[in-house]
Amino acid sequence: MKSIPIRVAIVDDEPLARLALRTRLENRPGFELVAEYGDGDTAVEGLAALRPDLVFVDVEMPGRSGLEVLRALPSDSRPMAVLVTAYDSFALQAFDLAALDYLLKPVDDERLDEALDRARRAFPWRRQSDATQPAPWIQTFTVRAGASTVLVRTSEVERIESDGDYATLYVSEKTYLVRERLHQLAMQLDPLQFQRVHRSAIVRIDMVAELRALTNRDAMLRLRDGRLLRASRTYMPALREALERHNAR
Repeated sequence: MKSIPIRVAIVDDEPLARLALRTRLENRPGFELVAEYGDGDTAVEGLAALRPDLVFVDVEMPGRSGLEVLRALPSDSRPMAVLVTAYDSFALQAFDLAALDYLLKPVDDERLDEALDRARRAFPWRRQSDATQPAPWIQTFTVRAGASTVLVRTSEVERIESDGDYATLYVSEKTYLVRERLHQLAMQLDPLQFQRVHRSAIVRIDMVAELRALTNRDAMLRLRDGRLLRASRTYMPALREALERHNAR
């Protein structure tokens, strides 16, 4: 049976930004671009009528902002949203919009693929009529420890680091190797609890004790166990939003 494509709209006041995203989407199977909008007012009308599955929205636009566009749409028909911005911080007002991801301009190919993978994973649940469907995030890892098989709850994992085609789970004083790439794991973890901070690392949000901005728009993270990790600028918008949401609880 042929799979249903995810219908995508782009909202951005910059023609070149729309063109760049449109060109990239043409090479990603399973996604169908159905509309582009260059301003917020037109976007609200068009999105309400067209009801796409996924929308890439520029946060900062003249007139009605990207956040205002999403907020103007009924929550029960609001599309999955990926927020795109030239800045690496977000206001608390973005929380209730439940964005899938936050991309920093210029958009990195790897980060775009992560956002699209997240949309693919969320899409089947979005189509369910039963609102009580559980979120599609993994709750446990099945790992080998010597001759034994161990179940590790995701809530116990403090950070995950890349190890070639594998990944290492850090659980208190123990480490476990899982046969999966970091990129694949990032798509399976609840973004409210875990965030990828670098191509080689994922951290549990409540493990971050301090974030210190660096001059190149990267950041240095100090974890609660004292470890220092560098956070790449391309992951900073989603990380800042997740930290603000966590602190607001």
